[in-house]
This record gives sequence, C-alpha cells and structure tokens, in this order.
Amino acid sequence: MNEIMKRTIEKKLERTAENLRKNNIEAYIASDRAEAVRIVEGLMKENDTITCGGSETLKESGVMELMTSGRYNFLDRSKAADRSEVEAIYRQAFTADVFLTSANAVTENGELYNVDGNGNRVAAIIYGPKSVIFVVGCNKIVRNIDEAIKRVKCWAAPPNADRLGLDTPCAKLGECVSVKAGGDMPSGCRSESRICCSYAVSAYQRIKGRMKVVLVGEELGF
Repeated sequence: MNEIMKRTIEKKLERTAENLRKNNIEAYIASDRAEAVRIVEGLMKENDTITCGGSETLKESGVMELMTSGRYNFLDRSKAADRSEVEAIYRQAFTADVFLTSANAVTENGELYNVDGNGNRVAAIIYGPKSVIFVVGCNKIVRNIDEAIKRVKCWAAPPNADRLGLDTPCAKLGECVSVKAGGDMPSGCRSESRICCSYAVSAYQRIKGRMKVVLVGEELGF
C-alpha cells in the first residue's frame, strides 16, 4: 500500500473511531492484523468464557487462533456434534464474558450495521454477553447507513452465501435481487436459505464500553 493511500485510510479510521466513542462504544485502531490480535488479547482475560459469530474476518486476522489457544473457555459451535448442540451454544452465548464478531459495516458516523440469517449473532450483539468485541477491516467502513445497506447487498451477502454453499439468488448473481429495483433495507429474495433476515443498527449505547471495535488498516473479510 502506498503512503498516500495509507494516510487516507488512517484519517478514515480516526474519524470513525472518534464517532464510535461519542456513541459510548470503545474504539481502537490497529495498523495491521497482528496489532489487532494484540489489542483483542488485551481486552480479554484468561479463562474468560468466550464465543463468536460466524466471521471470515476473525479467521483472516488471526483472532480465531487466539480464541482457540486454550487460554479461554471457548464455546466453539464448530465442535458441536449436531444441530441441537449448535443451538445450545447459541443460547449459552448470552451468558458469555466475551462475544467476538465482525460487523457487516461501520459508518463514519459511529454506527454498527449487522445483518443475520439465524439471528443469533445480532441477538448477542444487542444483549447478553458482558463484552462484545468487533474486529473490522477498513474495507467495511462506509459513510452512512444507506451505504451500509448497499454494501451488504452487493459486497457482503453474495460471497458469504457462496462461502456457505447456499442456493440463493445473490450467490448466483453476485448481488441481491433487490438492487436493480432500488430495494430498501429488508427487501430481497424469499429463498429458504436467505441470510439477510434480521437487521440491527447499533448507535448510541446506554452501557458505556460494552461494545468494543478494533478498526484495522487492512482489508479483512467480506
């Protein structure tokens, strides 16, 4: 990355972090994924009960390796024997010390935008876990909620559906079917595999510091 682009991204990260803090959301800036892992490590304690939402960002950044290091009581749904165990872990997440995830988008105004299929991820973000840590690549920062909505329909949902092997229009077309029709936030397909079912905008928070966002100066995830 050339120095001019690097400086531009740094300014965007700083603007976003400042406005997140105004919304009672802790914000940290990491120059790269290695620094992001160190920040996340500092936000958790050994033996904390932790869990996470599905996230390519956690894998790409190295945070997943930290989570599975054996230093924490990790409620890992990938180890579940069947769907009933997965559902049990979803519910245990509400009493976890730390819930880790990424965001589908973060606005420069300091808002978090998240869209979910099962609803377990947005539910835990909104309420339950004592601490929620977001790891967010600079590619997910947008100007406002309108841009966040478009980002999910065009850049987040299609590759995620493809990654999960889902038979949805967006996986085939590369964008939500509602884009050309100028669809609003909840508009989309009626596929049984649809991954855009529940929507959450996190703005000003009553509990100061429960939400923590690590903004990374690298592109991570979808």
